[in-house]
Amino acid sequence: MILTQEKFETIISSFHTLKPLLVVGDLGIDKYTYGEVKRISPEAPVPVLEVSKEWDKLGLAANVCDNLKSLEVSSTLCGVIGEDSRANLVEHLLEERGLNTWGLVRDKSRMTTYKERVTTSTQQICRVDYETKDAIDDETQKRIIGRVLEFSETHSGVIIEDYGKGLFSENLCQKIISIYKEKKLLVAVDPSRSTPPTWYKGATLFKPNRLESHIIVEALGYFKERNLETIAKILIDKLQFEKVIITLGADGMAMLDTKGDGKLKIIPTAANEVFDVSGAGDTAIAAITASLLTGASLEEAAWVGNCASGVVVKKRGTALCSKAELSDYFQNFRKLVQ
Repeated sequence: MILTQEKFETIISSFHTLKPLLVVGDLGIDKYTYGEVKRISPEAPVPVLEVSKEWDKLGLAANVCDNLKSLEVSSTLCGVIGEDSRANLVEHLLEERGLNTWGLVRDKSRMTTYKERVTTSTQQICRVDYETKDAIDDETQKRIIGRVLEFSETHSGVIIEDYGKGLFSENLCQKIISIYKEKKLLVAVDPSRSTPPTWYKGATLFKPNRLESHIIVEALGYFKERNLETIAKILIDKLQFEKVIITLGADGMAMLDTKGDGKLKIIPTAANEVFDVSGAGDTAIAAITASLLTGASLEEAAWVGNCASGVVVKKRGTALCSKAELSDYFQNFRKLVQ
C-alpha cells in the first residue's frame, strides 16, 4: 500500500536529524564530455564530436555521499584513491560539496578511478575508464579498517558500496559488518556481481538488482531459480540478512523483511520518464538506508528510495535528488495512482 503524504514527509523531514552515515566503497570521478556530431572522421569510420561542454562529478561510492548530502543526511566517505592529479580532484569535489575527506586513504600504486562518458543529446558514443582493479595490499586494508573502527564511534550505520574495483576482500567486508553489528548499528550492502556473496554475510540490508540477485543465488548453488520470493528467502537463509530489497527497474522493487511478516512485497516503479539510469542505484541505497535510520519500515523506506530513483532517472548523468524534489515527486505520483 502506498504511503500517505504525511508519513512520507515525516520520514524525509527527519533526515537532517540523523547521525552521520559511513559509506565505504570504491570511489572515483565521472567525467562527462558533451557535444554534437556533424560528420564522420576522414581518418577512420568514427563520429567526430564537437565538444560544447564538459564537467566532472563525484562517482561510484562518492555519488552515494553526494546523494545523501542532497537529501540533507550527513555522511563520511571511506575508500582508496591514488597519489595522482585525479586524487586531488576527488578531494576538491568533495570539499566543494561540503563533504569531508577524513576517510580517504591514498595508495601510490593505484590510479584514482576516472570514467569519461562521451555523449550527444541523444546517445552515449563511448566511455573511457582509467582504473586499477587489483586487490588493495594489506597495509592499505589496515588503514581502511582503522578508519572504519574510528568512525563507528560517531556514525549511525554503514553502507558497503561495492563496485568490484579491488577495495573489498572477505576480511574487510566481515570486519566492517562485525564492527557495526556489535554496536547494533545498521549495515547496508549494495553488492557487486563479481564479489563472492558470502563476503557480505550477516549484513542488515542487502540491495541487489534483479540480475545481481540471479548471479548471487547461482553462486550459492541455485542455478535455475528465478522466483523472486524464493531468491529473497535464499539470500536471507544462506547469508543471514535481516532485510532484502531487489530493485526491478521498470517493475519496481521487491522486498522481504524478517522483522515483518516474512512475505515478499512488491511495489511498482515510481519512474514515469527514464532518460538516464546512471547512478540510480546509488540514489536508491542512500534514500532507503536513511529512511530505515529514521525508523521507517522496509516497505516505507522502499517507497522513498523508489521515488528518489524516479527523480534522478529523468536527469542526464549521475544526478542528485533534493528533499524538495522528492516531496513533489511523491505528491505527483500519489495523484497518478489514486
